[in-house]
Amino acid sequence: MFKPSDSDTDDFFESTPSPETPKPPKAPKPPVLTPDDPAYWDAEESEWEHLRAPRPRGRKLWLWLGASVVIIGIMIGFWMRYFSPYIDDAVQYGYIDHIERRGTVFKTYEGVLIPYKELRDTSRVYRRDFVFSAADSKVAVKLRRMQLNAQPVMVHYRRYHATLPWRGAAKIIVTDIDSVDPSKILPPEYNPRYHAQPTAP
Repeated sequence: MFKPSDSDTDDFFESTPSPETPKPPKAPKPPVLTPDDPAYWDAEESEWEHLRAPRPRGRKLWLWLGASVVIIGIMIGFWMRYFSPYIDDAVQYGYIDHIERRGTVFKTYEGVLIPYKELRDTSRVYRRDFVFSAADSKVAVKLRRMQLNAQPVMVHYRRYHATLPWRGAAKIIVTDIDSVDPSKILPPEYNPRYHAQPTAP
């Protein structure tokens, strides 16, 4: 009959474990040197250094270059939309309907001109007025004088893609104004000099 030996009856879970030897502390990792550090060039090159993938040199330079291109493009687009007129030194003939100074923060001179072409063309319905902003107060004074005297005018203007609060509420900016001969721009029926005189019986 089989008899267990003393070694078979030993309970290894209840036995006192033998003290383990402590692990030696890990050595601190050497600091990673950069090319900006003088010690980087004094350190010995590892034998595995040639197997490492090359670092992307000039990455920051390309980022700065890309950001500069984007900023310059935005500035050019802003300048072309708000400060560069796409119609320059154009003229329009007509009568000043009204001119007024308005605005909450920026006071500008706004006006409306009735183009002479609309007065001449009696076959079509009147389409639209010539809405403009005066470039400065001197131009606005001339426009007001022409309006009060009911004189036909020739205005020089620029047209922009967009408006600016301090420039005016209209995309058309009148820069200068001249008087013209009414007989050259008005239809004959609107000019008293062309009315037929009644003949005596």
